[in-house]
Amino acid sequence: MSKPTNIHPLLADRWSPLAFSSKPIPADVLSSLMTAAQWAPSCFNEQPWRYIYATIDDAAAHAQLLSCIVPGNQVWAAAAPFLAISVARTTFTANGKPNAYAWYDVGQATMAIVVEAMHHGIFAHQMGGILPDRVRELYSIPADFTPVAGLALGYYGDRAQLPEAMQAREAGPRPRRAVDETFFLNRF
Repeated sequence: MSKPTNIHPLLADRWSPLAFSSKPIPADVLSSLMTAAQWAPSCFNEQPWRYIYATIDDAAAHAQLLSCIVPGNQVWAAAAPFLAISVARTTFTANGKPNAYAWYDVGQATMAIVVEAMHHGIFAHQMGGILPDRVRELYSIPADFTPVAGLALGYYGDRAQLPEAMQAREAGPRPRRAVDETFFLNRF
């Protein structure tokens, strides 16, 4: 499938690489990525997202966060100069009741980071392959918060540095379901 031409290039060019350069992301760019998340929409403006992050500049912190990612993802994520785990507050601040939209809102904040990253020539790879219990243990996550997903950010690297099977995946197509298989007018 070829890239769409009827959407913004920041969305059309977005993909989730496995090959990252270890080149650090400048502090001002990291600040803009964090601000993008800050301005994401959320149910009742709850802003239930939190991110635990580490940069490659602090090797020990980076290694600790990497240890919260499943081994198969650690293979490629180790090179990413920025790693994060998103965390959702699953109750509303005002009344302590369950927030059924918390994970949805965390996804919106993460997508804001991803689009802002593309604006700066930085790629993102989101992953469900995290170890939530390890995240809770290492970072003292309160009971009303839940680790959601991992995020690797960085400049595109050399795919030759990846294991052979991952190199093939990296060069492969980006299949997408047809629009009419996703959007249904007056029916499902």
